[in-house]
Amino acid sequence: MDNKQIKAYRQRLMALRSENERDSETTADARKPVKLDQTTVGRLSRMDALQEQAMQVETERRRHQERQRIEAALERIDEGEYGYCAACGDEIELKRLEHDPTVPTCVSCAKG
Repeated sequence: MDNKQIKAYRQRLMALRSENERDSETTADARKPVKLDQTTVGRLSRMDALQEQAMQVETERRRHQERQRIEAALERIDEGEYGYCAACGDEIELKRLEHDPTVPTCVSCAKG
């Protein structure tokens, strides 16, 4: 992989990180604990609010995992290891990186 490709992947990863952080900020209020006031909200509405809050918490957990994968990929770029399988050291196929620039392993190692 040449420097131009590495630079393009770095930019793509940075854009993914920014989008992830923006999405996290947008849904911050939805993850806050639900106020359970029975005098103003009915039982079904409270259940809906609790379910929505739980779904947002799970979504944020997944965003956090994705941020970790993005940061790890950026570190591999800084270390000169990006594009090489973390398990076997072989080059990761460009189509695989195009699909997900955060992948740390080649197809063979991912299957195994």
